[in-house]
Amino acid sequence: MNEVIDCINLGELEAGARKLLPQTTYDYYAGGANDEITLRKNEAAYQRLALLPHMLVDVSVRDMGTTVLGEPVSMPVLIAPTTLQGLAHSEGEIATTRAAGAAKTLITLATLSTSSIEEDMAVATGPVWFQLYVFKDREVSASLVKRAEAAGCKAIVLTVDVPALGKRERDVRNRFTLPEHLSLKNLLPAGCQELPKNPAGFASLFDATLTWKDIEWLARLTKLPVLVKGILRADDALRAVDHGALGIIVSNHGARQLDTTPATILVLPEIVDAVAGAVEVYVDGGVRRGTDVLKAIAYGARAVLVGRPILWGLAVGGEAGVKFVLEMLRQEFELAMALSGCTSLTGITRDLVRLL
Repeated sequence: MNEVIDCINLGELEAGARKLLPQTTYDYYAGGANDEITLRKNEAAYQRLALLPHMLVDVSVRDMGTTVLGEPVSMPVLIAPTTLQGLAHSEGEIATTRAAGAAKTLITLATLSTSSIEEDMAVATGPVWFQLYVFKDREVSASLVKRAEAAGCKAIVLTVDVPALGKRERDVRNRFTLPEHLSLKNLLPAGCQELPKNPAGFASLFDATLTWKDIEWLARLTKLPVLVKGILRADDALRAVDHGALGIIVSNHGARQLDTTPATILVLPEIVDAVAGAVEVYVDGGVRRGTDVLKAIAYGARAVLVGRPILWGLAVGGEAGVKFVLEMLRQEFELAMALSGCTSLTGITRDLVRLL
């Protein structure tokens, strides 16, 4: 653990980030849609899940390693796509990419990044996925996919839950805009020099006509596997698979889109059961402890993706701060495995969890 970061858990890390960040930036990262009911539920749902540990198991040796779409990672904790990381630290996504590689895990680069795909991939030492929004100008999206593939990304993560932008009242109140010194570098080579400076403006560029057939369009466009991010229903998960998705990310967009949707961990099991092993299933939203990771794996997730804690680490300590987050979750998860009588991920089964 990096001793420079004077925190003992991710809650303290967020408190430290809040002191350092401008209120407008903190609210942009921390806020959710409308009354933020789903935002609170994402974390609270993990607290409703009790663990029923096995006893008298030899746990002297524990293995957290796994693969994600065939790529080896040291633990089932991945970095979710989060926008505008340059607001948190001058090195932004570049620092986060370095930290992911050092932790031997995977990062998902966001379309709306403050550094380019090529800049991030130049420092990547581990597997990288690229998160894609589909723009009204399909050539912009196609060029992003081709650049991600050429740069060495391992998969495309298609975000499907933003046909319109959710109302994030903190940003409305703060009149959030992108500072003049930052830009959306992925979009500049695509001919989008005149870009909006606020989230609603970004979202106005997205294609609201997106349908299931567009998964097939994307799969034809690239040799990379396509994951669909933003699924909350079992029937939608099956539709995604039927149209060519090779992975599902159970997500409510960090509670930033439609308020009062369910916590992702609570709908995860039914989606896992529905796809029945046809594709890998991942989950994001609300993971703050190693026990949360254990519960998600028990419910059938291949891995979890972590978003906001990465931003708090970036704000507090740049690359070292992101490493701190990943190492904290690693240590907590390994301890949770030991105390639950699990020596590998295959031993983390659904009977370990009970909903209270």
